[in-house]
Amino acid sequence: MAGTSLLEDTPESTDLTRWRLKSVGGEHWWTYLSQDDKQNSPQSFAEKSFLGLPVGNVALTPAATFLQSAQNGYQYFERMQLDDGHWACAYGGPSFLLPGIIFAMYITESPIPDEWRIEMIRYLAHTVNIDGGWGLHDAGDSTVFATVLYYVSLRILGCDIDHPLTRNARSCIRSFGGALGIPQWGKTWLACLNLYDWSGINPVPVEMWLLPDWIPFHPWRYWVQCRVVYLPISYLWTNRQSIPLDPLMKALRSEIYLEPYNTIIFSRNRDNVSRRDCKRRPSWLLWLFNQILWVWVLYLRPHRLVQNANRKVTELIKREDQNTDYNCIAPVNKALHMVCLRYLEGIDSVELNQHRQHLGSYLWMDKDGMTCSGTNGVQVWDTAFCIQAIAAGGLHQKVEFRASLENALGYLDISQITEDLEDPYRQIRKGGWPFSTKSNGYIVSDCSAESLKAVLILQSSGFPQLISDGRLQDCVDSLLEMQNPNGGFGTYEKTRASSLLEFFNPADVFERIMVEYSYPECTSAVVTALSTFRKHFPQYRRQEVHNSIRHGVEYIKRDRRRDGSWYGSWAICFTYATFFSLQALESVGETYQNSEFVQKSCKWLLGKQMEDGGWGEHFSSCEENMYINSSNSQVVNTAWAVLGLMYAGCPDRKAIERGLKLIQSRQQKSGEWLQEDIEGVFNRTCMIGYPNYKYYFPIWALGYYSNVYEPTINHEG
Repeated sequence: MAGTSLLEDTPESTDLTRWRLKSVGGEHWWTYLSQDDKQNSPQSFAEKSFLGLPVGNVALTPAATFLQSAQNGYQYFERMQLDDGHWACAYGGPSFLLPGIIFAMYITESPIPDEWRIEMIRYLAHTVNIDGGWGLHDAGDSTVFATVLYYVSLRILGCDIDHPLTRNARSCIRSFGGALGIPQWGKTWLACLNLYDWSGINPVPVEMWLLPDWIPFHPWRYWVQCRVVYLPISYLWTNRQSIPLDPLMKALRSEIYLEPYNTIIFSRNRDNVSRRDCKRRPSWLLWLFNQILWVWVLYLRPHRLVQNANRKVTELIKREDQNTDYNCIAPVNKALHMVCLRYLEGIDSVELNQHRQHLGSYLWMDKDGMTCSGTNGVQVWDTAFCIQAIAAGGLHQKVEFRASLENALGYLDISQITEDLEDPYRQIRKGGWPFSTKSNGYIVSDCSAESLKAVLILQSSGFPQLISDGRLQDCVDSLLEMQNPNGGFGTYEKTRASSLLEFFNPADVFERIMVEYSYPECTSAVVTALSTFRKHFPQYRRQEVHNSIRHGVEYIKRDRRRDGSWYGSWAICFTYATFFSLQALESVGETYQNSEFVQKSCKWLLGKQMEDGGWGEHFSSCEENMYINSSNSQVVNTAWAVLGLMYAGCPDRKAIERGLKLIQSRQQKSGEWLQEDIEGVFNRTCMIGYPNYKYYFPIWALGYYSNVYEPTINHEG
């Protein structure tokens, strides 16, 4: 558990009333105003709420029905909407994000504003564990990876060795055996800072990018989030790029290791990973591959080949920057790109300055300080779901909510990607939607699907026709191209390689990163979207849409476990994926009333209901690969469970109502729900927050019961 009991003093804070959240085209960043500017720019309701400041009396009329609870929930949540139509939030938790940004700024000599420095330190003070360390994510036990990265970050941010945070963290590091057991990504960052020798990192040679594209392990076949990280790492590793040793780094060399730095034989620590960090042991195939690569690198590879490969990798790095308006897909590769550009173009280059201008879009400020988000936001994802949540209860027809929903539709309009790229390693994307902003540059299958549904719902209900039929059809075209041979859908792309590549996974802390996999939640999103689309456009690519839905449903059924549940890869965990899967089956007419298959899944969900009527699933379900109850029921898990039961048409009204009453009982007088346990996950091991889930999924569940489920059950009864 995180806590600050080891701190002797309250950490320094900025004046929270001076922070403002700016947003242009969905790209948002926090700015710190002067005292004079503060007076001329009052804080918004959303800004005050994010920062934990008083928002005034917002008590609403107590709800007497589930639908009134849903309405109260949206009355609160619509006040959190930003002017351009989206909902912002903290999308943090992983401990390797913020250090990367700090290190990139230090390496590229980019000034860290004093207000950022203060609030970053305050964030680390709020998330430190009782032993003085930090975990892979905010809810995790302390690890070498996180504690070393955050320790170095604190020293860069100006904390001396006697600061309570650094003193306790250093003690924690020493108790773990020092920094030598840090996983590969940590070794890489330390090497960039001249705190670790490149000889102690297994090979990531640039020549891999010169292989023929048909080679089954060519990097272009990797899952995109893996591909874009190891692209810049290959340049840094091959060219042994480390900053010159300065007084701070020289001091850190003596602080993070138990041995004198000059006595360490780093090459003997290539595979040294602390037990408390290692989530997966490297395969013997990876070990053998690394030995072959070392022979190649040390004795065989021609210098000219390395030069050609460097040019290729440089071209790909710059292309990625241009394709994403220097935002990059995520902060890890953005930070690494900045470091590469220090050496490729120079400290004062135009390209590096472009990166600096977009740094703020990854940093999030809230009541606990400043951290780094997992992407530059969750804008499209949250907006699409919010529209569906409101419509589920029929509230989109209410006059008082129309302006807010028109604004949300407007955001989906400006965020749709309307052109393809001339890039041999990128698939078609025209018509799709990204996870966050258009500038992010990548469409995602479920983001596109949920956005497509949201647009169809509003534009068929009397809202402005902002997005043409042709643009909606473009989205379907791209979705159809994303379906895998097994009928399922992945995240960003079709699967390009065999899952056997996972034997060569070099990351010690993540599972399933090497290739794109099919996921039941992504597949369910596309199945429901295509089912909705064909109701409005029954003749458009009729057979292809029909076949895609059929194959998607077949995949969903095959992917289910024997107990009736589905494993979720993008949120916690079984309740999440089971909700999506049952929703998909309902969209093709398969429900409790006509399907023993659905009945079994309903029985599984009902069997997980807790005594208070709610559901609560612990994040360890993701790692342990089995359902594990949390100590308390969770509003978000409960919403997913009852939504799954209601979409399935489960006749156990009493169980569903008990869940809804639990949700209703947790609603505040203002209409909001308070933050509970962390909601999201990626790669099985790392948790990440989706704080807006606590708003729109409860609204969705409460509204759907009143508007759809109860009338249907009454009619059938």
